[in-house]
Amino acid sequence: MSHPCLRRSSLSAFLSASVRIWEIPEGGLKRNMTEALLELHGHSRRVGLVEWHPTTNNILFSAGYDYKVLIWNLDVGEPVKMIDCHSDVILCMSFNTDGSLLTTTCKDKKLRVIEPRSGRVLQEANCKNHRVNRVVFLGNMKRLLTTGVSRWNTRQIALWDQEDLSMPLIEEEIDGLSGLLFPFYDADTHMLYLAGKGDGNIRYYEISTEKPYLSYLMEFRSPAPQKGLGVMPKHGLDVSACEVFRFYKLVTLKGLIEPISMIVPRRSDSYQEDIYPMTPGTEPALTPDEWLGGINRDPVLMSLKEGYKKSSKMVFKAPIKEKKSVVVNGIDLLENVPPRTENELLRMFFRQQDEIRRLKEELVQKDIRIRQLQLELKNLRNSPKNC
Repeated sequence: MSHPCLRRSSLSAFLSASVRIWEIPEGGLKRNMTEALLELHGHSRRVGLVEWHPTTNNILFSAGYDYKVLIWNLDVGEPVKMIDCHSDVILCMSFNTDGSLLTTTCKDKKLRVIEPRSGRVLQEANCKNHRVNRVVFLGNMKRLLTTGVSRWNTRQIALWDQEDLSMPLIEEEIDGLSGLLFPFYDADTHMLYLAGKGDGNIRYYEISTEKPYLSYLMEFRSPAPQKGLGVMPKHGLDVSACEVFRFYKLVTLKGLIEPISMIVPRRSDSYQEDIYPMTPGTEPALTPDEWLGGINRDPVLMSLKEGYKKSSKMVFKAPIKEKKSVVVNGIDLLENVPPRTENELLRMFFRQQDEIRRLKEELVQKDIRIRQLQLELKNLRNSPKNC
């Protein structure tokens, strides 16, 4: 069984302690899927996180509200290892490049680096001043990046040496908003993307091994707040358009998924090898037995050049669909998205002020025109021809 596409069932994953495996057919979904390929039972409480091992075929990690991480071998459909070192709910899991290390954040305010096969904790940080929520390994840099909240309840990111978690290398405050910050790292371009739940913007940073380590570049802005984000794998990007990253943004209220492409502006029509190095492909590097036996291996790399196609002159025209609306108390919720931040509220206020000013000027001009017409009508009535 090749890597199936995994997701939690829309209902049972939140009400039961099982994990369901779904295999997406070739060519994508043509109908609703109701029967799972495999159902895994092992947790005593509901499952909160699932992660594929990055280099091994059919090895899956699941974290439940029983504070345990189970390692599943899908070839046999059974858990083969258990990591039992957490004292509270596990918030996030991330692997290094070859999958030999696992890092977790936990509700007990601790950041851990774990050897996954033995479950041994190699490094541990007690994060009192930086309450960690999410963590991500930064490729082969031997660095971790966490997002969390400072003691002053401001959103914050921190950079750590994976071999010494005694204190972070740097800490940087982002803003005073309350939404959870999700980190996304692109090891090919050394770019870090930060997106907050409920925000409309996505910040980009460049990561380096030397000080200052973290360099802010710019941000993507949108008036529509995001409820969540997914990422397209590298082999699915449009390399002919110099697309280096693509998000799928779940828009709050509208119930829409909006693709957001990060594109490097280039004029040349040739393949841009400097922004598309060899990248992890779709082929696994290890079998489950090899990995469980102690072997570590880097991902099998692939070139994206095979997917390069010159841009087409054809223009796509979207089909016209009937516009739907959700009206509550006379307000269309799909058209009138309420502001989520102070800046959005101010922008909406100034737009409304401009609209009011324009309408007032239009009313003044119409009043003047009405007076002119009334005067012309009066003159016509008093003219000698009408006597």
